[in-house]
Amino acid sequence: MGRKFFVGGNWKCNGTVEEVKKIVSMLNEAEVPSEDIVEVVVSPPFVFLPLVKSLLRPDFLVAAQNCWVRKGGAFTGEISAEMLVNLGIPWVIIGHSERRSLLNETNEFVGDKVAYALSRGLKVIACVGETLEQRESGSTMDVVAAQTKAIADKVSSWDNIVLAYEPVWAIGTGKVATPAQAQEVHFELRKWLEANVSPAVAASTRIIYGGSVNGANCKELAKQLDIDGFLVGGASLKPEFVDIIKSATVKKSA
Repeated sequence: MGRKFFVGGNWKCNGTVEEVKKIVSMLNEAEVPSEDIVEVVVSPPFVFLPLVKSLLRPDFLVAAQNCWVRKGGAFTGEISAEMLVNLGIPWVIIGHSERRSLLNETNEFVGDKVAYALSRGLKVIACVGETLEQRESGSTMDVVAAQTKAIADKVSSWDNIVLAYEPVWAIGTGKVATPAQAQEVHFELRKWLEANVSPAVAASTRIIYGGSVNGANCKELAKQLDIDGFLVGGASLKPEFVDIIKSATVKKSA
């Protein structure tokens, strides 16, 4: 398959300088598989990006949690893609369900943001996922396909996109999609890419899972054929994040 396992840690709106240094120290001391086997990216809040980048081991990269939809200017409180590039930040998370639901970011807005970030040279972790109501009504694939289409409509290349499937009902709730549920959506997403973008993009694009991933469930999830890694929330602040990174070896041996 040739898709390198990808583990992202989304720290969300957490941390003090002291706590951040402690997390970085834990990561720096961790014994994990080599860069050939797993790509690791951590995403601290904006204010800690330079600090984390300066202290973090070189084989782990740093991502911003969001960026603005166009060039900077009179947009109070926003951070532009150009600023992230200037700081040497290679990755950005876009379209996380918390921003979609709490800040009303639409599919089209997310698509525009992904396209702009890519145009400035950033790599993007693009998030899609359905709510509990949408899953129970049987519209999971309709929802995630529409979210993915809004991105596909705006981008010309998927080389620098990692697609993160995060069922909203499993984020921070302790609920987790079963390996079979997660694999089913990943398989359908890959099939959608094959039909609507290209077979090559479908084969090469990494589709990662997010939603209450932890040290206990990561290995079973990692065994699934179409799950290429994880976007981890709360557990990325804890020592078990190292266990989640190590789950890449399950994929390697499969």
